[in-house]
Amino acid sequence: MTHTIPIRIYYEDTDSGGVVYHASYLRFAERGRTEFLRKLGYNNSDLAREEGIYFVVRHIGIDYLSPSFLDDVLSLKTSVTSLRNSSFVMQQNFTVDSRANAPICAMKVSLVCVDSKTLRPKRLPEDIRALFEDHKVEHKED
Repeated sequence: MTHTIPIRIYYEDTDSGGVVYHASYLRFAERGRTEFLRKLGYNNSDLAREEGIYFVVRHIGIDYLSPSFLDDVLSLKTSVTSLRNSSFVMQQNFTVDSRANAPICAMKVSLVCVDSKTLRPKRLPEDIRALFEDHKVEHKED
């Protein structure tokens, strides 16, 4: 499963020239990961409260492919590409709708499931692991 959300670019997302500031993509990607979880029936606050876990970013690899600008509408596609005992990898790809879905930015995000009290790695809960496994997609590196 690839989950898609629209992202409209506002003035606050850009630099003085109207180009999307590079760090804005990190905020957008966080929204995409959160909405992916919601689509599967989970939210971060319930996971912390009920399961005693957080998903924390361990590493992000980002390729900035083309600029996006004030008032653009981007599509952010998020998917799980691999799973381990206490970690998983998500691929997040941004395209711009008004330019024939031209690629804008691609991220490979490694996340770790940690205990909400100790912040030590913790095995993914089986129900979440099974959902991620069912929705995992293959991603080919360029």
